[in-house]
Amino acid sequence: MTDDNFACVLDASALLALLHSEPGAEIVEEAVEGAAISTVNWAEVYQRWLARGVDVTDLRADLEALGIQIVPFIVEDAEQAAELWSLTRQHGLSLGDRACLGLARRLGLPALTADRAWLDVNSGVEVHAIR
Repeated sequence: MTDDNFACVLDASALLALLHSEPGAEIVEEAVEGAAISTVNWAEVYQRWLARGVDVTDLRADLEALGIQIVPFIVEDAEQAAELWSLTRQHGLSLGDRACLGLARRLGLPALTADRAWLDVNSGVEVHAIR
């Protein structure tokens, strides 16, 4: 799959909502085919599952089978995330949040998140809150 085929960018909170069957999971489920997630946000998801004691042996393969592609965090994404700091700090967005927004900016795609605070930020990214 190439960047041109992505439909949206998932925040860790959106993917975790799907994996935990939390409110908003159905919205994420409809969006996973062709979704991208930054390696930074993938690290967040993976760490949460490890912390819960879940067997992560096939987790990446299972997500990729759903159509989610894990996209490397590159220099341009890092620069975007840094540039977003001044816009997002008063809203409490983390580096992981800004990594998601940076990837969405680079790809020109909407971002899906469970964090409604993103809706108050003029990041230049179309944001969809899943709940």
